[in-house]
Amino acid sequence: MLRIGVRAAGLMVAWLGLATAAAAQWQPLEGDGLHDPKGPGLALMQQPAEALRSLPRDSAGNMVDWIRALERGVINPRTNIKPETEVRILDQDIIVSKFGSMPAVKFPHRQHTLWLDCANCHNGLFIDKIGANKFSMQAILNGQQCGLCHGAVAFPLTECNRCHSVSNAVLAQQMRAQAAAAAQAASAAQAASAAQAASAAQAASQAAQ
Repeated sequence: MLRIGVRAAGLMVAWLGLATAAAAQWQPLEGDGLHDPKGPGLALMQQPAEALRSLPRDSAGNMVDWIRALERGVINPRTNIKPETEVRILDQDIIVSKFGSMPAVKFPHRQHTLWLDCANCHNGLFIDKIGANKFSMQAILNGQQCGLCHGAVAFPLTECNRCHSVSNAVLAQQMRAQAAAAAQAASAAQAASAAQAASAAQAASQAAQ
């Protein structure tokens, strides 16, 4: 008989409950308003609840956390069609929309480049230069900029805190820490340069004697 711990059992029950709740939100094909319920090919198609229930859960959109599915190896999409195509994954976060009425936006390149090549965004949607882009929520809501994907094939724009995730207080603290680190590095470099110059002068003086 299989024995599992109380906590593991609780997690399993919670997961099953979440999966059931998610499945209830996946419309059957015959009732989704897109497929002809009388179409002869409908019976040959896989229902969304069947196709998606084994994937990591999310709380919005199509209820699937696609990044976790990818990182856990639950799915393994083809990265390139042509063997010579370079797969580029950039592990770099950038902060935009700083010190506004909303928390700042942290854009994670890694999660995007796991799915997309850089050319999907640069330089058609966004110029790859700091300060060169003017972000607009109106444009995003109109399906431009980030809204080209989010709300269509990525999580919806109702999930504000997924992007606006860095509070202004935390951002200010991070910027002060970065400035202090930069100043310390500059001071160390200046001291090293001065020591090197003094050492060279001493060597020249000794050589002249």
